[in-house]
Amino acid sequence: MGKKEEQEKHRDERVQETGQLTLEGTRENGAIQLLTIIGEIEGHDNLGSSSKTTKYEHILPQLAAIEDSSQIDGLLVLLNTMGGDVEAGLAIAEMIASLSKPTVSLVLGGSHSIGVPIAVSTDYSFIVPTGTMVIHPVRMNGTVVGAPQTFDYFRQIQDRITGFVCSHCSITQRRMEELMMNQTMLTKDLGTILVGEEAVLEGIISEVGGIREAVQKIHRLAGGRKKKNSDSDKGKIK
Repeated sequence: MGKKEEQEKHRDERVQETGQLTLEGTRENGAIQLLTIIGEIEGHDNLGSSSKTTKYEHILPQLAAIEDSSQIDGLLVLLNTMGGDVEAGLAIAEMIASLSKPTVSLVLGGSHSIGVPIAVSTDYSFIVPTGTMVIHPVRMNGTVVGAPQTFDYFRQIQDRITGFVCSHCSITQRRMEELMMNQTMLTKDLGTILVGEEAVLEGIISEVGGIREAVQKIHRLAGGRKKKNSDSDKGKIK
C-alpha cells in the first residue's frame, strides 16, 4: 500500500471512529480542523449503547491539541445535537471560545438546549435554512428535592447559560429569558423553537448559510490570522 493510500485509510478510520478530520486548505489559508457535535452530549454518566453521543472527554483533549498545534490554523464545528449534559456542554463551549485560532460553527439539523452555547461560542456562526434551535429552561432528570436551595441552584445554572450565550452573540439576556419561558409554542414544555432565519433575526446566529459559506468563512479568517502572524514575524528585530 502506497503512502497516499495509507493516508486516505487513516483519514477514513478517523472519520468513522471520532467524526474528526483535518481539511487541508491552501498554503495561504492553512489547515482547518473539523469537529462534529452530534446526538446527545454525554457528561459524567454513560448513555445507552443505542444512543448517538458526543463524549466531552474526547472533545476537550482534541480542542487542547488544536490550540497547541502549529499545523492547524482554524476550527470548523458542525452541530446536529439534541443537547445533553449542561456541565459538559458548557465545558466544550468555554474551550472553543477560549481558542486563539479562528472558529466557525454551522448548525445543520439542529442545535438544541445546551447546543446553543456551543453554536455561539465560535467567532462566527451559520445555520442552514431548515436548521432549528430549541431554547428552554434548565431541566433535571431523576429525583429532585423540592426545596428553595434546589430552585436557587437551577437559577444559577440558567444564569450561567444565558450569561455565556448573551456574551457571545447579540441577543439580550431579557430576550433570551423570554424565549426560554415562552408558554405558547411547546405543548408540554416551556421554550421556543427557532428555525433558520429566525435564529439570525433574534441575534443568536450570525448568518444563514451552508457548508460552502462556512468553509469559505473559516478559510478567510484563518488566512487573515496567518498573514497577520507572518507580517508580525517579519517586523521583529533579530
